[in-house]
Amino acid sequence: MRRTRGLVAAVALTLLSACAPTSGAAPPPPARLVVFAAASLSDAYGSLGRTFEAEHPGVTVVFSFDGSSTLVDQLTSGAPADVFASADQANMDKATAANLLSGAPALFATNTLTLIVPAGNPAGITGLDSSLAGKKLVVCADGVPCGSATTTLAKQLGVTLKPVSEETKVTDVRAKVETGQADAGIVYVTDAKSSGSKVDTIPITGADTVRNNYLVGVVATSKQAALASAFVSLVTGPEGRTALAAAGFATP
Repeated sequence: MRRTRGLVAAVALTLLSACAPTSGAAPPPPARLVVFAAASLSDAYGSLGRTFEAEHPGVTVVFSFDGSSTLVDQLTSGAPADVFASADQANMDKATAANLLSGAPALFATNTLTLIVPAGNPAGITGLDSSLAGKKLVVCADGVPCGSATTTLAKQLGVTLKPVSEETKVTDVRAKVETGQADAGIVYVTDAKSSGSKVDTIPITGADTVRNNYLVGVVATSKQAALASAFVSLVTGPEGRTALAAAGFATP
């Protein structure tokens, strides 16, 4: 009889333990944060995305890197996103005017232009000068932030550029120079840094007078507004400034 009572008591304790609430909070449900960002941010934002995921277990950051004007067009057409980062004020102004953002965007970095050539400079380019005659120069298309900055800088310098190709992403300009498809390309200093030993860099006189402001904000239709705000805070905070500076950006 005592053995039976003991067995019953043990079973009862097991059942009570199973029914008792477990200690600690339940893990958060999986979440997906979609970030639309200028192509020139791919390295810095890739690093910050990994940091954000580590700090927010269960969250996956999905990036769409493209020209800022293309991203605004996609957002205007209803493409789902949570965060938008532009490589210039003009495209962020378009997004704001179209009520695509929730709240005011934040300035988080600036960037300037430089000239890159394939490693070893086989075409003998010396700058935005006569050395470009008959050579394959690639630039960003006007309307894309790096293209608009290129147009402004060329006017200031009194230089007429004759590119063989105009790209919608600065990373495409960079790739054509890296692979030798172009003799020279005008990109951001951050792109030149990303290319490393694949290219040589030729500074452009007066480039520092044409700076692109980078701004970031939460998309108005975001279903992850709290997470989106947290990502913006990461970008504009100390960790963000460190990652951006490492990529070659100037930070406020």
